[in-house]
Amino acid sequence: MTASGVGARLLQTRWFVRAPIGLFRARLGFLFGRRMLMLEHRGRKSGEPRYVVLETVARPDAHTVIIASGFGTRSQWYRNLLASPACRITIGLHYRAPATARTLTPDEAKPVLAEYKRAHPAAYRQLSGVIEAAIGTSIEAVPLVQLAFQPGA
Repeated sequence: MTASGVGARLLQTRWFVRAPIGLFRARLGFLFGRRMLMLEHRGRKSGEPRYVVLETVARPDAHTVIIASGFGTRSQWYRNLLASPACRITIGLHYRAPATARTLTPDEAKPVLAEYKRAHPAAYRQLSGVIEAAIGTSIEAVPLVQLAFQPGA
């Protein structure tokens, strides 16, 4: 099995992807730096809080982050944000900051991905392979979501 195949399999393993949530909920998310965040969103059917830890793709300013839906439009968190864009994020020293989600247009997403590729070429190559192995599409086709948050609120 290739490294991309192993990565795709790990990302589809529930215990692996949920492991960091406990650290974020215990206010230890800062240990992951500013490239990882915990997204708290509401289930579109249940209304119950849901949590997922994701890597940021970009940080255009101090109160905005951009994340990628690596499993495309099938990602539950992505579908939940489409139904209800109000959410909370924990990133760095910001804990459960209120945020609003917005899907970027393809024209907005293109330069964001180009900058990520330039700034993190090895991560981009690895992520591209994992996404292709997991969902059979290129990284350029995955939706990007902007999260605008209000720190200290």
